[in-house]
Parts: sequence; C-alpha cells; structure tokens
Amino acid sequence: MEHPEPSVGPEAPLGELRDQIDAVDKQVMDLLARRLELVAEVGELKGQHGLPIYAPDRERAMIAARRAEAERRGLPPDLIEDVLRRCMREAYAHEKNLGFTRQAPDLRHIVIVGGSGQMGQLFGRMLRLSGYDVHSLDRDDWDRADELLSDAGMVLVSVPIQDTVSVIERLPTLPDDCLLVDLTSTKAGPMAAMLAAHPGPVLGLHPMFGPDVDNLAKQVVAYVPGRDPEASTWLLEQIRLWGARLHQVSAADHDHAMGLIQAQRHFATFADGLHLIREDRSLDELLALSSPIYRLELIMIGRLFGQNPELYADIIMSSPDNLALIERYHDRFAEALEILRAGDREAFIARFREIGEWFGPHAGRFRAESQSLLAHADAQR
Repeated sequence: MEHPEPSVGPEAPLGELRDQIDAVDKQVMDLLARRLELVAEVGELKGQHGLPIYAPDRERAMIAARRAEAERRGLPPDLIEDVLRRCMREAYAHEKNLGFTRQAPDLRHIVIVGGSGQMGQLFGRMLRLSGYDVHSLDRDDWDRADELLSDAGMVLVSVPIQDTVSVIERLPTLPDDCLLVDLTSTKAGPMAAMLAAHPGPVLGLHPMFGPDVDNLAKQVVAYVPGRDPEASTWLLEQIRLWGARLHQVSAADHDHAMGLIQAQRHFATFADGLHLIREDRSLDELLALSSPIYRLELIMIGRLFGQNPELYADIIMSSPDNLALIERYHDRFAEALEILRAGDREAFIARFREIGEWFGPHAGRFRAESQSLLAHADAQR
C-alpha cells in the first residue's frame, strides 16, 4: 500500500529564515559592542579636553545624515533614527561613567546638606566623577556642622521643600568666598534666605528631573543668579559638561512657571486618580481597551502614584500662589463644563480653535513628536 508524501508545511523554510535572522542579530550585537568601544574612546577624549558629553549640533547633523542615507537605501528613516537615539542614550550613560574635567581645580571641599537624600546623592556622584572632594551634612550631623563648613568652597542645600529655608537659616557662618547653592523646586523663598544668611556668592538651581535619571544628558537645570554671578560660572560650566541644558530665569518667573508645570499638573493628575478610583472600573480592562494615547495617559497618571506622596504634597502646597492658580484652573474647567452642559457645539469649536491658535506651530510639532512616544507605548503592550 502506498503512503502519500507528507505535505510540505511552512516550518522548514521559516526555520531557515529565522536562523538567518538570528545570525544577523548577532552581527548587529557585534556592531553595537564595537560602537560602545568607540564611545568609550570618545568619552576619554572629551574628559581630557573638557568637552560636554552632549553636543546638540553634532547629534542633529548625525541624525539628519543617517535619515538621508536611510532614504537612499530604501530604509524607513524613522526606524533608523529610533535605533540611533537609543544607541546615543546608552552612549551618554557610558560616557558619564568615564568622569569629567574639573572646572574649579583649586576649589576647597564641597558640602552637600542633605547629601544622603536621592538628589543629594545624584549631585554628589556627579561632583565626585568630576574630581571634587565631597562631604555630606545630614540630619544627625549638625554637631559637626562648624567643622564641616568652616573651610568649604561650596555648600549645596538639597533638603525637602518645607525644610529648605529653615535649614539655610540654621547654617553657621560660611567663608566669604564660599558658594552657597540650593536645589529646591521653588526659588523666591530659598533665594531670599540664602542672600540674607550669607554675604558671599549665591546661586539658585532647580534640576528639572528626578533623582532616578541615569545621566544628565539633555536634562534641563534652571538657574537663578544671586550675588556675585562670576563666582558660580565654574559650577554652571561643570553642569554643562555633564550634558545638561541650562536655562536662566528670575525667581519670580521660575515660581510662576513651576505653578503651571508642576503644581497644577500634579494636582490635575491627583484629581484624575481620585476620579478613577471613584468610578472603580477594572484597570486591566481599561488597559485592554486603551488606544496607545490613552494607555500613555494612564501610564503618566499611574506613574505619579508610584512615587513619594510627601514630595508631591510639598510641591503642590509649597506656595499660596499655587492654590490661587489651581483655583483659576478650577474656574476654567467649570467654564468648559458649561459649554458641554449647554450642548453648544459652536462654542466648543470656537474655543478649540482659539487654543490651537495659541499653540501655533507647536501644535503640529507636538503631534509629530508624540507619534514616536505612542508607538513606543504601543510596543510595550
């Protein structure tokens, strides 16, 4: 009796193709390993010559060139840019560990008040990578404050918002040439306190990022010049070498902007979370039914509640100006709700267009920029 020949399925050719893909993946990993070796050499040269790890002009030119080359070769330019940006992010982290040129070689030791806190630890690590002698003054060390601070070249205050002014006022007399700096997310109160407590150079800093960043490349640090700005030039240049972007601002303008960027935004996220738990729907079901953009919004809401509630309470409640701003937000929410209650479609469209005109060309850029974020969020499902 004859047996029919077994039908040829797709598994054999699929297996061969998958083997070839695996081999290509190995080649890609070999090339990435070589790229990191070259990055290490670049980092060493930057460290020797005092160059920042982030060079925006070089990055823009390289991305533009690679996108053009991708188009010539029939490859998706967005794919090539995504791969390169991920490689560069790893490169910045790698270069950071190689150290930095010390911009103030003759500076005496640095004391970080609150150096055991997360942000204090981050700045302490970056300063040590730059060759500075860094000490920490924490809650249980105040009996040694005179000893630690008597000959300090810089004192950096990194304590919770509600403690900042009282800690500054508690500082003993510092050397006249000592640079006094704070890292607080409000600036008017701490700046006034530092200028009153110390007759020497003063600088206000606000790192616009959390302490969990791997490196400072592309991060923003706001700074408020205080007394004797020339005395803090070395520190600002040091921060540039770490890869951060610096933005000068007055204390008043800073605090108003932070009301919008931090206090109002965090409060609105808090209210979103409160609304979600009162509606009491299954989070898994919401995620399963989410479009990429709603999933990303849920991620950003949930991210807040995975962090320290005391920190966010302090940020939101740090100033009566924040309360006034949030009350204005509440009034404008009510204004928008009235349009909905009235069923006034034309009014909604008119307000929508008015807001779009305020955003201007940024609206189109933001839409394009968000596409890569949405694609990444969708890929993480």
